[in-house]
Amino acid sequence: MKLKKTIYFIIALLLLLFIFIISISIGTVKIPVHEIINIFNGGGNETSRTIILNLRLPRVIASAVVGMGLSVVGAFFQGLLRNPMADPYVLGISSGAAFGATIAIISGFGMFGLNFMAFVASLITVFLVYIISKTGTKVSMTAMLLAGTAISAFISAIISLIMLINHDEFTRIVFWTMGGFNLINWNSVAFTTPIILIGSLAMYVFSRDINAILTGEEAAEHLGINTTLVKKIILVIGSLVTAAAVSISGIIGFVGLIIPHISRIIVGPDNRVLVPFSAISGAIFLTCANTLSQIILKPSEIPIGIITATFGGPFFIYLLIKHKRKGERMF
Repeated sequence: MKLKKTIYFIIALLLLLFIFIISISIGTVKIPVHEIINIFNGGGNETSRTIILNLRLPRVIASAVVGMGLSVVGAFFQGLLRNPMADPYVLGISSGAAFGATIAIISGFGMFGLNFMAFVASLITVFLVYIISKTGTKVSMTAMLLAGTAISAFISAIISLIMLINHDEFTRIVFWTMGGFNLINWNSVAFTTPIILIGSLAMYVFSRDINAILTGEEAAEHLGINTTLVKKIILVIGSLVTAAAVSISGIIGFVGLIIPHISRIIVGPDNRVLVPFSAISGAIFLTCANTLSQIILKPSEIPIGIITATFGGPFFIYLLIKHKRKGERMF
């Protein structure tokens, strides 16, 4: 069984490498793979080097890292909340980030200012959700889901009002809220990558604890696990990772919902294996989505959120039907 899972990991890593190279090659100007290899070795013409190193490479790296982060958080949130419908956006993180980005856009901030405002606003939103759902020292997971939904709806209404008032920035706000990597640069990658990588590794430390919590909180506590502390740590780190991802990519839904489920089917429910496989699969999925967004309506570009929703919507319905037939509660 271990050999089988090892093979799955090797295949996934090779697939990620292949898609990474193809994604760098494809664009408005097609650059052959041998030219890309030549550029990485210090050769190539100046125009191709500029396109690859300054435009495409940071974009592809960002899509892979964001896909990885959202998938890892999705896997942990589904285990922590013991809810198959949970993903990184259940706590209102996306709406908070969208609000911060909207304020930055109408204020005329640059790309770094937009990233920073989206990051800070999403963390503030999560903090509000946490305060609302906290009773004494306990935090109700159901209350967090409901609070996140309510705050998301409220913030979305405010964003809609701002968009109506600020017609000049309407298109830019809409495109950002639908997700994409068209404005990515090396500063964005440098801002986001350390937070997502370190946060994902920090959550992975609690893989065994989440495995125990999945069997029931009482059983986990009998094993000596402080379930309340684990919940708080995962929620904080997961929110931090998601906030960093959303701050540069905009709102890209369903990645944290789809990928952990598919990965669970392939490698099983053990989070020690599921989480790293979800990370690789998420990087593959969002890198593919990033490439598709550039070639479907070439030379125009469509938001990545449309592509992920095309896959995620039917998958969400499939999960609802599946659990309804089994008579399981979804929330």
